[in-house]
Amino acid sequence: MTDSVAARSLAALSRRVSPVALAVVTVVVLAELALLAGYLGFTGAEPTSVRYLLYPFVWVNLAAWAVFTVVPPDASRRVRGAVLAVTAGYLLVLAYVGGVLDVTHLGHGHSHGGPRGLELFTSLPPGWGPTVVYDHAAFTLTLVPYQVVGYLALTYLVYVALLDFAAAALSGALGLLACASCSWPVFASLLAVVLGGAVPTTVYSFAVDLSTAAFVAAVVLLVWRTGGA
Repeated sequence: MTDSVAARSLAALSRRVSPVALAVVTVVVLAELALLAGYLGFTGAEPTSVRYLLYPFVWVNLAAWAVFTVVPPDASRRVRGAVLAVTAGYLLVLAYVGGVLDVTHLGHGHSHGGPRGLELFTSLPPGWGPTVVYDHAAFTLTLVPYQVVGYLALTYLVYVALLDFAAAALSGALGLLACASCSWPVFASLLAVVLGGAVPTTVYSFAVDLSTAAFVAAVVLLVWRTGGA
């Protein structure tokens, strides 16, 4: 019985995946592997763990799939504006919790002695680099490519989910906490950061694994929530 259900599920999935989509996915994956092989060959780097080289591609590919899968519902300009304001706050929370935005020296001047300004790190593996660091007296921005793509995709999915919820309930600006499937990624990321700081010898060493698992679960949940899959 279980085998027949699984077979039917696979058959249904194969019908939904067009040959063109499958070809695009294959080309993208092969191109990413070639890019990674080129980086390793050119730099001579010897990674300690292959999964850390692959995680950025998981983020970018899943983000692209989600954005092209989910379509925003129709809504009034007022509702769109309110939801856009909420999702802008959500993006700031993600940036802060995820380490993209650092405001620890806000109000205390420049906390470290290096010069302020823009720095570009190009020697990092694909997805991890090129990383852009902008150091300001009030804040520091650390833009890691895969994180930027992932957080923007999550923000878009939250925007669509809130639009869908607002269109159904017509409750105006509901706030982030009104939608459990929208707030979960923030709290999952926050939990990973908190645990990483509390138990550095165990959890911190798996911080990227935890954040990737949280990102995958959040994207799948939000896509399912908006009816995209």
